[in-house]
Amino acid sequence: MKKLLWLDDMRDPFTETWLLSYASDFDENRENVVWVKNYEDFITWITENGLPYKVAFDHDLGQDVADEKVDKGMSKRKSRMEKKGIKDGKDAANWMVDYCLDNDQDVPLFTIQSANPTGADNIRGLLLGATKYINKR
Repeated sequence: MKKLLWLDDMRDPFTETWLLSYASDFDENRENVVWVKNYEDFITWITENGLPYKVAFDHDLGQDVADEKVDKGMSKRKSRMEKKGIKDGKDAANWMVDYCLDNDQDVPLFTIQSANPTGADNIRGLLLGATKYINKR
């Protein structure tokens, strides 16, 4: 069964037009979409289930945690400093590439819904390079 692993801490794939815009092949098959919100849950899901058919990447993870801390009284400056320690979508993409190499698997299809253009470009560059190298072995 084809699965979409949606990595994003803020964008709910089941609302608005997120799936239609970034993974239209899953818009009618929402039961095959798995939403994870952080690096650790991304790793856990793949470790327990194997690679999905497709992955949707956000770059800047942890904004929801930072916003919650500000709401509870933490300064924005301190929450930004803490957020810097949170692994992002590029870290998840790096881990996935290593997983593919270690397990002799092709890099799955991917899409990037990040609002961070530099972060999106970094993920895209990594995964396109890995796809060229790994998927043609």
